[in-house]
Amino acid sequence: MTEPAQDALRQRIERILLGGERTYTRAEVAERSGVPPERATALWRALGFATAAEDDAVFTDGDVHAVRTVNELIQSGLIDPAAAISSARMIGQHMSRLAESQVLMLRDIVAANPELAEQRQLGRLVERLTPDLEQLQDFVWRRHLAAYSVRMLVASDAEIDERRQVVGFADMVGFTSLTRRSTEAELVTVVDRFETIAAEVVADNHGRIVKMLGDEVLFVADSPTDGAEIALTLLAVTEADHDVPPLRAGLALGRVLNRFGDVYGSVVNIASRLTSIARPGSVLVDRELADALEDEAGYTIRHRRPVAVRGYARLRSSSLRRAGDEPPTLGESAQRLAAEVLGLVGDEEEEPHIPLEPDDDRPRRSRRRRR
Repeated sequence: MTEPAQDALRQRIERILLGGERTYTRAEVAERSGVPPERATALWRALGFATAAEDDAVFTDGDVHAVRTVNELIQSGLIDPAAAISSARMIGQHMSRLAESQVLMLRDIVAANPELAEQRQLGRLVERLTPDLEQLQDFVWRRHLAAYSVRMLVASDAEIDERRQVVGFADMVGFTSLTRRSTEAELVTVVDRFETIAAEVVADNHGRIVKMLGDEVLFVADSPTDGAEIALTLLAVTEADHDVPPLRAGLALGRVLNRFGDVYGSVVNIASRLTSIARPGSVLVDRELADALEDEAGYTIRHRRPVAVRGYARLRSSSLRRAGDEPPTLGESAQRLAAEVLGLVGDEEEEPHIPLEPDDDRPRRSRRRRR
């Protein structure tokens, strides 16, 4: 396809997706929407779009309508300006990932059907698919909105923003080593399978996936048993699946701050630290969760010695198993230890890559006794 033809195709796809031509500058958007230029620019940046120069006509009627709608919500008192920016940032991040995945899917379709790459055919394909995707996304959003509304609209602000939950991490052991010896297609297969397993297991056990980042998943659950079931089931399913490396998991129970779809607090950090010291195929839990599960007949809790990890001088943990599951034999433990020493297991000592908030707690330096 020649360069003029590519430019024409880009413009056609943009008109289909944006609902019109790029005709307005930043100042014109502010004037037409009645929104101060500073606020309009802040919203645009929060949504994840590149900042346009003053004289660049890159905005459409859809941009004018979106900025005007947000401003009306602010002026009505339904949301304050800071919350509007945070909401826009959260929407932009999630929608950007969704859009990228959909375009990659479309690219695969075109690659498998070369006749669709022709300018007119590709334009028709985008024009035909867009309304269906829009309708599907709107329906899924409404379903999730309904589910959360039933649980949260009758709760207090404190119960919504900060409540007692189980936070869990599970990550694939040796994934970094796997990336070095696998093709891109093989890695895609592994990641897709892992995400499918995680989504099914978390949903079946009444949890929620907070985020996924390649080789790991961060999830929350409202009850100790739901959190335990998610972690143990994840490990069991992946152990039986030859397409996915073994997992390790860490769980912690306590007060969790929920904000714009993410979770924060020391409980999140503890769950991360526990995952970093868990052996392949094992689940470690903090003391709070161990106490909550102690009387549950379906689980076996075995307390471990405190360990020093980043941010915590003496982190107490316990191993979690299903009742009746025998611990590894001495020979199996020796084999696993040898594999770790030889580097055959992979990157067990790596911490989860999902960004966490900084720790306020720092390990205390041990004082030497004077003789």
